[in-house]
Amino acid sequence: MSRTTFKELLEAGVHFGHLKKKWNPGMAPYVFMEKNGIHIIDLNKTVAMLDQASAAMKQIARSGKNILFVATKKQAKSIVSEFAESINMPYITERWPGGLLTNFSTIRKSIKKMDSIDKMGEDGTLSTLSKRERLQISRTREKLERNLGSISKMNRMPSAIFIVDITKEHIAVSEAAKLGIPTFAMVDTNSDPNTVSFPIPSNDDSAKSISKILEVVVGAIKEGLSDREQADAKKLKEKAEEIKAEEIKAEEITEK
Repeated sequence: MSRTTFKELLEAGVHFGHLKKKWNPGMAPYVFMEKNGIHIIDLNKTVAMLDQASAAMKQIARSGKNILFVATKKQAKSIVSEFAESINMPYITERWPGGLLTNFSTIRKSIKKMDSIDKMGEDGTLSTLSKRERLQISRTREKLERNLGSISKMNRMPSAIFIVDITKEHIAVSEAAKLGIPTFAMVDTNSDPNTVSFPIPSNDDSAKSISKILEVVVGAIKEGLSDREQADAKKLKEKAEEIKAEEIKAEEITEK
């Protein structure tokens, strides 16, 4: 399984926490020391919890389920979208649409509306409307794309969520908790790790740190997806062999 080492995390600056005055007491078990007023995260704990989270995410991917990635902070947006797209998983990097999980049916209606507008453009319906109507529809489409474009293919509720900065994304954490959806997250020293299922003690403000953690978890998900593809290919092969065996048997009976 995709893993990382203490040294790699150290080089990526994953150990840098927040100022002591901003810390959350819940992170006490994961703080190694204080240096110049800044808490230093215990990377031994990070390695262990990152391995645990990665193994769980690999299993989810292997079972064919979706994992929603969430990160709306500036330094994480492009990193998360790039990694999520590499494994064809849905992601949110703009504003979290309130009720995305707890009112998923309404969100799906908005996605269907976006699809409907696209079909109007494809079948020529848009060209029959007035310039003002086309402009209004175009603006509606742009707004929907901005907020929901990255989850437009999410036809069912995600089976898990990966979050960068649970303090900033507290609404996502809350909605997932209400529905019992497992949450995986980078948790810095200013956040409460007890609010998520699989906390990964780490610096969630540095692009380098975020990239390193995403590299590991996405690597594990890729392995899970690969395992599933191999299992599916094996099933197809076995099915083809069964059909061939039945055909041969049928031919033998006919000849007799």
